[in-house]
Amino acid sequence: ENEMTSGRRNWIAPLALLLTVPAGLASAQVADIELGRAIAEQHCAACHAIGPDDESPMAEAPAFRDLHENYPIEYLAESLAEGIMVGHPEMPVFVLDPMQIEGFLAYLKSLEPTD
Repeated sequence: ENEMTSGRRNWIAPLALLLTVPAGLASAQVADIELGRAIAEQHCAACHAIGPDDESPMAEAPAFRDLHENYPIEYLAESLAEGIMVGHPEMPVFVLDPMQIEGFLAYLKSLEPTD
């Protein structure tokens, strides 16, 4: 073994680790989005359009794909942790745990246009 071979081996392992991180992050993000979609289906779909092109069953309920036009999606995190309360009786109050909030916000962000 010479100096060149030894030096090459020293950077291959860190490079291999870096190349695997994005794939792991991508699968975690997909899992978050799927969790968020399930929460939306369970708690929200009766009134809100929760997909990229569906209509809200309740006309006054904003479509989730449009929420980012009113404010950054991250602003919902605190309300989701404490229980969303709005000024109409039809909206149920529910509280999400931190993992559910992360997933729900990831799902809402996945609905934003990427153009």
